[in-house]
Amino acid sequence: MNRRWTTILGGLATLVIAGAAWAASGTTDAADDLITRILKGDGAVSPVPPKPQSPAARPGPHTIPIVMATRLGEHTDKTRFVVEVSDPVTFRTFTLRNPNRVVVDMPAVQWHMDNAPRPSGNGAIRAYRYGQFRSGNSRFVIDLNSPVAVSPVMVIPPSGGYGYRAVIDLAPTTQDMFDKSAGWPEDLRAREAAAEQLASLPPAPSPTPAPVEKHVVVIDAGHGGIDSGTSGVNGLMEKDLVLDEALRLGHELVKRGYTVHLTRDTDVFIPLTDRTRIARSWRADLFISLHADSNPDPGISGLSIYTLSERGSDREAAALARKENQSDVIAGVDLGGGNSTVAPILIDLAQRDTMNRSSRFATEAIATLTGATDILPRQAHRSAAFVVLKAPDVPAVLIELGYLSNASDADQMNTPRWRNGVVGAIANAVDRYFSPGTGIANQ
Repeated sequence: MNRRWTTILGGLATLVIAGAAWAASGTTDAADDLITRILKGDGAVSPVPPKPQSPAARPGPHTIPIVMATRLGEHTDKTRFVVEVSDPVTFRTFTLRNPNRVVVDMPAVQWHMDNAPRPSGNGAIRAYRYGQFRSGNSRFVIDLNSPVAVSPVMVIPPSGGYGYRAVIDLAPTTQDMFDKSAGWPEDLRAREAAAEQLASLPPAPSPTPAPVEKHVVVIDAGHGGIDSGTSGVNGLMEKDLVLDEALRLGHELVKRGYTVHLTRDTDVFIPLTDRTRIARSWRADLFISLHADSNPDPGISGLSIYTLSERGSDREAAALARKENQSDVIAGVDLGGGNSTVAPILIDLAQRDTMNRSSRFATEAIATLTGATDILPRQAHRSAAFVVLKAPDVPAVLIELGYLSNASDADQMNTPRWRNGVVGAIANAVDRYFSPGTGIANQ
């Protein structure tokens, strides 16, 4: 056995002995120091391979690894980010700029983390989030306060009651050096480019129109997966609230005879342009995107509905659109190279007609929702340049169900009675929109 592996194994033994003290202290610095000593060896740091497993000990074909914990070690010369997993996992890191981020990709995992440590805000890491990015792909996105150089991922085999630990060191660097290395790996960029191209294509024409067609409604639960959206004062997360409401609304509309499609029916991240593509691919007659708002003023409350306008109705509407349109950035999608589907769409006559239909539905929905929930007292129907509303041939609205930053709104949005009442009111507005003779869809 060579001297380096003797040192590593000795360090692992030390970690076993110190494990109880580390757990009792509740600090990450002790663990960080031990990991440093294990990895340091002779002073040359190199990747440590996972410990080989016997065939009987290897996970089965359907076993999904579990992320059990993260740990942070903040130092003057580096910030250490440690991910503890139940089974060997292949990690892949890359950086993105505007804003500066570190992305840590891995296959699909389960998330069983309690009390994930928060960064102090004074080191390199400003914040981090985690979740499913795409089917079969999970991700950490680390927001940075300052540019960093990312070390190769080091993996420490299980010991001392801990699972596999992936260690990533972030060392200070210049913005120029960060910019030179930032960007999506070519294979991932090609995948995103193909998705963008698909999103820009019009839906294929039907070979023969169906003799009797149901109206098609596409319901879009905002955010999802790695993008949790707004977090309420009562702990309710926007992505969970709107998914539950979308499922309830879909069920109600199916009962009323509509064909319904959801952009997502699980906790998964979907890029904004894909949401628009889904609506167009199903030839939607109406697109309803569900969200929940927040405001620095906790006294602001009430539901509001947005329709598309490049100008926007006011500064608050424009600020909300900017926030919602950052969903892809939050999840680690690179928009730096430009994206024609995200850029403002030229609003031609056909889209103006679509916008008029959207506005008529929004007006009707505000009227029916007044009896089901509190309505934003000032200008409840607003307009802004939301990406998800930019399909030129699909009438679309974005409903902000209320303010998660307001205690009263957050509490009522957390009750089944409120959710069912709002669903019924939205469904009534859909009925009114498509009602023969008196309907507003063809006005």
